[in-house]
Formats: sequence, C-alpha cells, structure tokens
Amino acid sequence: MQHTAAEDAGTEIGAGSGLYVPRLFDNYTSFSGRPAALFAMPVVRRPGVGVVTVLGGGYPASGAAGPDRLPVPYLPEGLKYDPQEGPGEVQTPLLGAPADDLLLGDKVWFRHAKAGELCERFERLHLIEGDAVTATVPTYRGEGHTFL
Repeated sequence: MQHTAAEDAGTEIGAGSGLYVPRLFDNYTSFSGRPAALFAMPVVRRPGVGVVTVLGGGYPASGAAGPDRLPVPYLPEGLKYDPQEGPGEVQTPLLGAPADDLLLGDKVWFRHAKAGELCERFERLHLIEGDAVTATVPTYRGEGHTFL
C-alpha cells in the first residue's frame, strides 16, 4: 500500500487482506501492521499447571499443510501449542505460564493465518474501539452465513 500511495498516478488503494494483518503478513519485509482481526475460544479444561484446553480452534488456512497455515495463540501472550497435539477441531491444549491465570470460560484470542478464511468460519465480526464493541457486522463472505 505504501508503494501505491507514493505513486502519483494512483487513484485508489486496495488493502485486501492487509486490512486484517493475518499471520502470513508477519514475515513481509516491506509491510508492518498491527493485527486487526482475532477470534476467541473459551477455556474448557485446566488439566494441570501451565496447561489449559480451549474449545475448538483448529482452523488451518488453505495451501500446503505446515505450521505457517495454523492460527496462533495471541492473547494472553506466552501461550503455545502442545507439540504433541497442535490445534484441533474439538479441543486445543495450550501450554505456558499464562495458562495458570486463566479460568474456565475465559477467552484465548488467536490470529488466523489468512484473512478471508477467518470470515468463512464466523458469520459476523464485532468491531471494537478501546474496550467497547461499537458495531457487529456480517462477514463479507456470505453476508452473515458460514459455509465451511
């Protein structure tokens, strides 16, 4: 976007996936942004010290299978996948010291690898400013419906 904005001939800029800054943008050298789209999964189990399990969360992005296609725990900072499990369709165990501060029902926030596929999983987005939800809008794919 910054290259297009610097061009005198440009009359519009398309942000596309850059609007959400999904995980696949983390390694771009000519772009930096702050994640603007997250999804939350509730804590459903506390199996031990330094471990929580969240409901679902296994939403891989399309493309060749690999770690770069997985969503990642984002908040609270410091949680990581169990290397023997990873994210799952039914449950996702997470490891790290922040797990000890989470209670049943608390949310763990994740970043998806791709922007559009996040909108295939959820029928609406909540727009947040500060601590307040300022609007709820249907996802741009399916206008409030999910298909996958």
